[in-house]
Amino acid sequence: MRCPPATVRSRAALGTTAVVAVALVAAGLAVLLSLRANLTDQAERQADDTARTVALTVASRTPDAALYARLPLPDDDDRPVQVTTEDGRVLAVSKDLERISGTGTDAVRPRPTGPASAARSGGPANDGHSDHGDASDESNESDGGDGGDDHEGDDDRGGRSGGEGEPAVGRISDDIDHDSGRATVDGDTADYRFATVGVTDRDGRTVRVHAGASLAARGSAVGTAAAAMLAGGPVLLAVVWAVTWLVTRSAFAPVEGIRREMAAITASGDLSRRVPQPATRDEVARLARTTNETLTALEAAVERRRRFVADASHELRSPIASLRTQLEVGSAHPQLLDVDGAVEDAVRLQRLAADLLLLARLDSGERPAGARFDLAALVREELGQRTGDRLPAVFGGDAPPAAEVAGSRTQLARVLGNLVDNAQRHARTRVEVSLRREAEGLLLTVADDGAGVRPEDRERIFERFVRLDEARGRDDGDAGLGLAIARDVAARHGGRLTAGAGGAGGAGARAEPGGAEREPRGG
Repeated sequence: MRCPPATVRSRAALGTTAVVAVALVAAGLAVLLSLRANLTDQAERQADDTARTVALTVASRTPDAALYARLPLPDDDDRPVQVTTEDGRVLAVSKDLERISGTGTDAVRPRPTGPASAARSGGPANDGHSDHGDASDESNESDGGDGGDDHEGDDDRGGRSGGEGEPAVGRISDDIDHDSGRATVDGDTADYRFATVGVTDRDGRTVRVHAGASLAARGSAVGTAAAAMLAGGPVLLAVVWAVTWLVTRSAFAPVEGIRREMAAITASGDLSRRVPQPATRDEVARLARTTNETLTALEAAVERRRRFVADASHELRSPIASLRTQLEVGSAHPQLLDVDGAVEDAVRLQRLAADLLLLARLDSGERPAGARFDLAALVREELGQRTGDRLPAVFGGDAPPAAEVAGSRTQLARVLGNLVDNAQRHARTRVEVSLRREAEGLLLTVADDGAGVRPEDRERIFERFVRLDEARGRDDGDAGLGLAIARDVAARHGGRLTAGAGGAGGAGARAEPGGAEREPRGG
C-alpha cells in the first residue's frame, strides 16, 4: 500500500503544529514549575510563621517542669508541630499527630527528661494522647539502671550560656532550615513543608521547633493546571493545524492555478497562453510575472528558431537544387557539364552550412576562448590575405600601440571578414578599415563609399536571412547571415556592432570588441 505524497500544505500544517506543540510543552512545564515553586514558598512562609510563633512562646515562658507538657500548640490539622531536643528527643507534639517524617526524628510521643522531672510535673508530659503510663514506662526503661536522674536532668539543661552558633538564653535563632516530609494527622496522611528553628528556653535548654505547612494546595493547584493543559492542549493544536491548513491553502491557490495553466500549455504547445497573475505584490505574484516573462521569451525563441529553420531550408534548397541540376545534366550530357558552376554552388553550400553551424553554436551559449592577442596584427594579417577582392580593403590610420584583446581569434577574424565582404559588395571605389582606442575601449570601423543604408534599415540588416536587395544578394551568393553572425560574435566577446553613415558617403560598421587591458565588454 503506497501512501499519497505529502503536499506543501500538509507539511506546513504539521510543521507548524509540531512547533506549537513543543512551545506549549515548554511553556506548560515552565508554568507548572513556577506555580509549584511559588506555592512551595508560600507553604514555607506559613511554616516559618508557625515555627517562630511556637519558638517565641518557648522563649518567653517561665522555666517550669511542666513547660512542654502545657505548651500551647496549634490544633490546626494543616500545621503539625514537633518540639525536640538537640539530640532528637521529643518534648511536645501538636494534637492528633500520629506519624511524621522530614524533621530528623519520626517519634510522635513526648518523653520526660527523667523521674525527677516527672515527679515535679505530676506525671509525664502529654500530647493529648491517653496512654501516659506507656510513655512513663518507656521513659523509665530507657533511663533505668543508670541511677542518675538528676545527672540526666543536668545534661538536658546544659549549655545555659549557649554554645557556638546557638541562640542565647531566651533567644530565637535567626537561621531557619526547610525540608519536605509527610505527616499523618488524625488519620489523614499528606505532604508537608517543614521549617525548623532553634530556640533556647529560660531554663537554658536549646530545643528545635519543627512546624509544618500542608502542600495539599500546591498539589491541587499543580494538578488542576496540568489537567487543564492536557485537556486544552490538543484542542489548541487542532485549531493551529486547521488555521495553518486554511491559510496555506489560500496562499497556494494561485500557485495551483499557475501549475494547471503550465500543464495546459505543455500539453497544448500553445506558448501564446499566459498563467494567471494575482493582483497582490507577494512572492506568488512575482512568480507568476516571472513565469509569464519566461513564456514570452520562450515563445520568441521558438519563433526565431522556426523562422531560422524555414529560412535555412529555403536557402539550402537553391544551391542544392542548382548543384543537382548541373550534375544530372552532366550525367546525361557530359559535354554540357558546367564544372565551374558546380564548384561555385558547392562552395556556396559549404559556406552556408558553416554559417548555420556557427549560428547554432552561438545560440547554444558557447563562450569564446580566453586567449589574448594583438587585434591590430589580426587586422593586417586578414587584409593581407584578401588578394583577389574586387576592391582592396585599406587599413588606414595608425593603430594603437597596445591593442590586445581576449577571445577567439578565429571568430573575430570572421567578424572582420564578414564586415569587409559586406562593404565590398556595396562599395564603389574603396573600403577602409581603421582601429583606434577610445575612452571605453578599442573601436574597429569598416567603411565604404557606396550608397549607404537608410536609417530605418540599420538594425534590420543584422537580422538573419535579411537582404535589402534580394536579387543582388542571391546572385552573389549572400544568404543574409554575415552581419547577423558578426553581431552575435561581437556580443559573445562583450562588445557591440552597430551600423551608421560612412565618412565617404557610404555605410560604416563600428565594432567595439573591448579594451586592451581587460576582457572585451559591451560598448
